Amino acid sequence: MGALSHLRVLDLSRVLAGPWAGQILADLGAEVIKVERPGNGDDTRAWGPPFLANARGESTGEAAYYLSANRNKQSVTIDFTKPEGQRLVRELAAKSDILIENFKVGGLKAYGLDYASLKDLNPELIYCSITGFGQTGPYAKRAGYDFMIQGLGGLMSLTGRPEGEEGAGPVKVGVALTDILTGLYSTVAILAALAHRQNDGGGQHIDMALLDVQVACLANQAMNYLTTGVPSQRLGNAHPNIVPYQDFPTADGDFILTVGNDSQFRKFAEVAGRPEWGDDPRFVSNKQRVANRAVLVPLIRQATVFKTTAEWVAQLEAVGVPCGPINDLAQVFADPQVQARGLAIEMPHALAGMVPQVASPIRLSSTPVEYRNAPPLLGEHTQEVLERVLGLRSGAIEALRQSGVL
Repeated sequence: MGALSHLRVLDLSRVLAGPWAGQILADLGAEVIKVERPGNGDDTRAWGPPFLANARGESTGEAAYYLSANRNKQSVTIDFTKPEGQRLVRELAAKSDILIENFKVGGLKAYGLDYASLKDLNPELIYCSITGFGQTGPYAKRAGYDFMIQGLGGLMSLTGRPEGEEGAGPVKVGVALTDILTGLYSTVAILAALAHRQNDGGGQHIDMALLDVQVACLANQAMNYLTTGVPSQRLGNAHPNIVPYQDFPTADGDFILTVGNDSQFRKFAEVAGRPEWGDDPRFVSNKQRVANRAVLVPLIRQATVFKTTAEWVAQLEAVGVPCGPINDLAQVFADPQVQARGLAIEMPHALAGMVPQVASPIRLSSTPVEYRNAPPLLGEHTQEVLERVLGLRSGAIEALRQSGVL
């Protein structure tokens, strides 16, 4: 049994941040009921190509994007713009421990599905609202999307080639990182609320905002600014506080060198055939290396081109200097460590036979993650959930289908 197998989650969210939180809870054993609108469902079901193909190479219509964030869930289609649909969702919420939603601020109040309304039905409910800007403030009513938040929240000002270099300019992170981080923070908040509830604290409302998360995750870069008043500048792949800590060219490509202390730098200098760098007053400490970055980095770049990436990785790993290749995704999933950790898995799928998935990184010794169900087809579990959870009979469910509620 999973660690959260005693819990039921009602997932009203779409796209990524909310579904990501729901998938984490589902991986940990919770029963997660994903409520989707009839006909189209979660927006990401159509966010392709690529789409999952069956054994004959035919598209199943299931977008890879949707498949990334919805395993171990049950899909129920309910149109809660209709009174009967609202009643069904309220009844499901009354029998749930957690509700996740990412509608605009106040968007669910018109349907009686906001926290204040559902709290009266279920005082123990933990209700997690995920929005772009939070429930308060001058931007509260605005829609928020990851790309826009990366720009507004400062991440893009730190990402990309520095001014003066070819291709200079801000660049977004290659995955919707703010959404993912918001999903993770939401999961942490939900687990904290559960701990509070277990101490007879009752349920509560969680207000999660993409912008809040993005600013919080500026981490050392935020503190660099707050302690100096000077905004950080784009450094490409370099590090603002550590040198050398970036990519360097090799005889057959590029590799990443991440020197974390002065001892590692001296070891690197030996392998590079430049032992004098370790005693050079300009480079002897990280403080000096940062100050003399413009001198040191070109010297290193001149040295690294004489060995292949594999040679650098082997020789530096042998002396304990952190480094590594820059892999594409094919190389990632072919990497022996990734394979040894079982990060690529397959699950049975109703249309494709099997569907690939990326395994959860959570490894619990007593209650390990279980891969129970592939990301569900739209409405795949509507009948089963309404019968089992709400006790509806087949005739009543069919009548709801005929009226367009399901």
